[in-house]
Amino acid sequence: MKEKVFRSNRIKTPTSDRILQIVIVLVITLFCVFCLLPFVVVITGAFERELNLKRFGYALYIREFSTSAFELILKDQQIPNSYKVTIFTTVVGTLLSMLFTITAAYPLSLKKVKYRNIVNFMIYFTMLFGGGLVPTYLLISQTLGLKDNIWVLIWPVMCSAWNIFLMRNFFSGVPKELSESAYIDGANDFTILFKIVLPVSVPGIATISLFYALGYWNQWYNAMLYINDYSKMPLQYLIMDLARSGDALREIAQYTGQSLNNMPGLSLKMATTLVTIGPIVLLYPFVQRYFTSGLTVGAVKG
Repeated sequence: MKEKVFRSNRIKTPTSDRILQIVIVLVITLFCVFCLLPFVVVITGAFERELNLKRFGYALYIREFSTSAFELILKDQQIPNSYKVTIFTTVVGTLLSMLFTITAAYPLSLKKVKYRNIVNFMIYFTMLFGGGLVPTYLLISQTLGLKDNIWVLIWPVMCSAWNIFLMRNFFSGVPKELSESAYIDGANDFTILFKIVLPVSVPGIATISLFYALGYWNQWYNAMLYINDYSKMPLQYLIMDLARSGDALREIAQYTGQSLNNMPGLSLKMATTLVTIGPIVLLYPFVQRYFTSGLTVGAVKG
């Protein structure tokens, strides 16, 4: 009897709504498939035999499985060195960027800080106007002496005005009752920041950290301007160099002792791309759960 009553109380979804839901699911699924196709082509191209790539081009399936491109990557010293440079700049740069972003955003979120509006305007001004390429190049390469220095991949892009404002807005959303009660108990600003504000700001910290990490991982422009030493080249610039000319391929062939005619070229580009995007793709699922902010809900009782 109870089961009949439960069934009778169900709200039936209109047929038009169900059709609309099916259409939306199909469109989203089709969009996801189109987004995944480039990754499939990269994977199949990395494990495809070089001769088949030159003869038939890229495909969605593997005709002849081959790992020669990855074997060449393991033999070459340039790609592991570029990998180390990229990992160093991503890890160290993200930590330093978050340190400066948090310490700049938290005081700007407090209304008691004097001249905070002026500082906000000065930071916002840098988003509208820049110094130009030539003055920036002269400043970094000559005045600061960062030419062919690995820190040139970190210092010029260490702070982002946009990320500072995002972090400031997130700190402003933290309930003021938390900090006020801590002030009453005798806590100072550093204690409130590290023991109260930061623990409930994990979603914002994780999101902005991912933004910084992606920026450092995909960085190639500063390397093109300021780095001439191949031992300090990041991965993204190395891939661009491989795709742009055959000079890097000739150097790799010289280091590994292979003939340029027998060395994988197209498959090497795909394999290097796969090795490059692999770690950052694997990192994203661990950070994705923090994107939905809501840890402050219920933090203040009464």
